[in-house]
Amino acid sequence: MSSGLKKIHRQAANRMRVPTLVAVVLVLALCVLPIWIDGYTLNNYRDILLLGLFALSLDLFWGRTGILSFGHATFFGLGAYGMAITTIKLGLDPAWASLAGLAVGVLLAAVVALFVGYFILYGGVRGAYFTIVTLALTMIASHIAIGWSSMTGGDSGLIGVPPLSVLGYTFYDPVSSFYLALGALTLCLFGSLWVMHGRFGLVLKAIQDDETKARTLGYKTQWLLLKTFVVSAAMAGLAGALYATGTGFVAPDMIALLLSTEVIIWVAVGGSGSLVGAVIGTAIVWQLQVKISSISFAAWPIAIGVFFILLVLVFPEGPVAFLARKLSKLRGSRKGEAQ
Repeated sequence: MSSGLKKIHRQAANRMRVPTLVAVVLVLALCVLPIWIDGYTLNNYRDILLLGLFALSLDLFWGRTGILSFGHATFFGLGAYGMAITTIKLGLDPAWASLAGLAVGVLLAAVVALFVGYFILYGGVRGAYFTIVTLALTMIASHIAIGWSSMTGGDSGLIGVPPLSVLGYTFYDPVSSFYLALGALTLCLFGSLWVMHGRFGLVLKAIQDDETKARTLGYKTQWLLLKTFVVSAAMAGLAGALYATGTGFVAPDMIALLLSTEVIIWVAVGGSGSLVGAVIGTAIVWQLQVKISSISFAAWPIAIGVFFILLVLVFPEGPVAFLARKLSKLRGSRKGEAQ
């Protein structure tokens, strides 16, 4: 290996060290969480973990390619509806129904992403046009979820999704369902950190910086982007399917435009591209949502709209990176004054 490549890999390893350390501390802290909190609160934290997995799936694509998907709730909703329809409507053996539903939800999200992503990514659709197409995808999926009431339950959704059952063990109580969510998030988080801080992640970074140059160097950029998009969608489908088994129902809100907007906020708050930041951002915004909604339920969508405007105009790199940059400049100016 040349000295240049060794230097690049060494820099990537250094960049991986901090997020990995943060992820380890976060997971260890969550492992002991059930000791101190009650079942109802634990269910809320389970939902946060699964929504954090959903945010991680978006960050895997957006944060590493620079291409924003405004329709990621489509894949989360497909996972949830795939699980619900398989377990409720098909009359399968209860011993295998939830595993079949999990497989259907993940595969459904991946197949739709493969089909849509192939045409738009190989068609050269990037930037704002990609965002618009994925936005339209969510609107179409939402209309189908509401209109196909015989299968999806329409506006009312579907109630009675059973807890996940694996080899005779059912994750029905708050503690077991919490650890199921934590296990899924942990595997996906550390897998994402390992892959994205390796050679594959470096190539995606090169594509983000200059796709044309990366293509001239021999990389099949469309295929790499499509592969990342499909894996991201499958991860979102996994989050949606597990979320449905935890809550016991699905509704059109799980595939709606508001959720697609919210997940962008979650990732942005934690810092796009950091991966672990997406999980932390989800927890922060969730707590803010609870506080604001307790004052006025109608105030939360307004707060999201205001924050989204600020995100575009003031801190497009995310609030955490924005504050870190400001503090760095402040420290630099103080050092200059001291000298």
